[in-house]
Amino acid sequence: MHGGAPKGACRLLRKLPGYEVILPILELAASVLFAPSPQERPPKPRARFFALTVGCMLSAVSISLHESPNHESSVSLLECPALAMTSTPSETVAGSQAARASSQGPSRALLRVLVLLSLSAFINFVDRGNLSAAAPLLKTELALSDPQLGILLAAFFWSYAFFQIASGWLVDRVSVKWMLAGGFFLWSVATAATGLAGSFALLLAARFVLGAGESVVYPSYSKILARFFPEHQRGFANSVIITGFYAGPAFGLFFGGILMGRYGWRSFFLVLGLLSLIWLAPWLQWMPREENPTSGNQQGEQTPGILEILKLRSAWGSCAALACLDYFSYFFLTWMPTYLVRGRNFSMGQMASIMGAAYVLCAVVAATCGKLSDRWITAGATPTLVRKGFTTAGMAGAAAFLVPCVLAGPRLAPVMVILVAASLGVCSSNVWAITQTLAGPPAAGRWTGIQNFVGNLGGAVAPALTGFVLGRTAHYFWAFAITAIVSLLGALCWAFWIGRVEPVAWPSGKVSS
Repeated sequence: MHGGAPKGACRLLRKLPGYEVILPILELAASVLFAPSPQERPPKPRARFFALTVGCMLSAVSISLHESPNHESSVSLLECPALAMTSTPSETVAGSQAARASSQGPSRALLRVLVLLSLSAFINFVDRGNLSAAAPLLKTELALSDPQLGILLAAFFWSYAFFQIASGWLVDRVSVKWMLAGGFFLWSVATAATGLAGSFALLLAARFVLGAGESVVYPSYSKILARFFPEHQRGFANSVIITGFYAGPAFGLFFGGILMGRYGWRSFFLVLGLLSLIWLAPWLQWMPREENPTSGNQQGEQTPGILEILKLRSAWGSCAALACLDYFSYFFLTWMPTYLVRGRNFSMGQMASIMGAAYVLCAVVAATCGKLSDRWITAGATPTLVRKGFTTAGMAGAAAFLVPCVLAGPRLAPVMVILVAASLGVCSSNVWAITQTLAGPPAAGRWTGIQNFVGNLGGAVAPALTGFVLGRTAHYFWAFAITAIVSLLGALCWAFWIGRVEPVAWPSGKVSS
């Protein structure tokens, strides 16, 4: 970890403006945060890794924000994919003109919105994933059994899934900017309350409230991106947000794991929840205004109903595919830290380093794949080939690397864990771009809510089922094997169940229910 990897991370960090200033500051902060007791030697490698981890997170966002698509091609054809194979010369000229008109990429105001959305995603995943880092400590302090721990880890996902449809409906009916602000406030308070809970029942209640607050996130993001970003910019926009999502667990599991080990899990939850509320100030200042969206419906326009969405084959395909993806990703988030500590006998610090590196790589891969997908589409490939290609390849890669995590030796196992995380990044980069294109602005909130509801039912099964399997077998092999099979099924869903990735022609005059 202290040879080629740091050198590669340094090369990536040099892409940031002011690299010479940033890295020393990060290392100084790390040396203070990880200051040893008088009896300990200074953990310089750990501080160095922390600095490079944070730097890589910043680099991933910086690369995405500074490399907007600038290619001229028949991009406008993507807004009506049925014309892609039968376009006339005049249509091709019109497409080139549209491409030139949009080659500037998102405006500065929208870039600010994207940064804030990415930051909210970062906080979102820190808050939902920090219980996984605290799980070994919770299990000991509260004398929890494996099934109880599984239920506690799954509680968030059950309430998160339950409120998805209602949140999607509200996002299509109420101003999305206020929905996101209200949900953010609720889940931040729930995070702070977790640090005050003293029993299994109170922790369970706090996780339920956390899930309810975070349920507005994906419907809100999809609504904003479908309304304000055209097809050929959605891979870029989603990659910025996904970078925040996976940088969250990297920070929470590495930085949070170390702080919990030093100061206790209660202080970490309380301080994190209260500090997160600061995000609301810039959001209220820079949140997107409804007046001039680049595409899509305004509040009050007619939108497709839930039953109308459920009549579509691609809707069911996207739900089934996301259920498989969420099973895999929630298994990785909730049980992989415990597996590394209890199944592989790594220390809390070693676990934090492995999981932190895994999620950093996941974030960088997701950002890179999101950028590549946009460029591939701009070069003339169809969204069907590009978006489905990335999601299918990512899930297939996860299926290939999961079981070796258990079978590999102690030195190779962390490598397999990191490769699993990279596969998650490949798939995640284009998941919501598919939904946003299919649904369009009129139905983005509801379709996302339905898809996330079904998907998170699958995700909620993973922590509880894994705890049950461990309780019956006392071995991690079957838990990993089940997750690999589910991941393979997910790859098949992305490839074959979902149809062409093109906007659905919603019947006119249909009022949403």
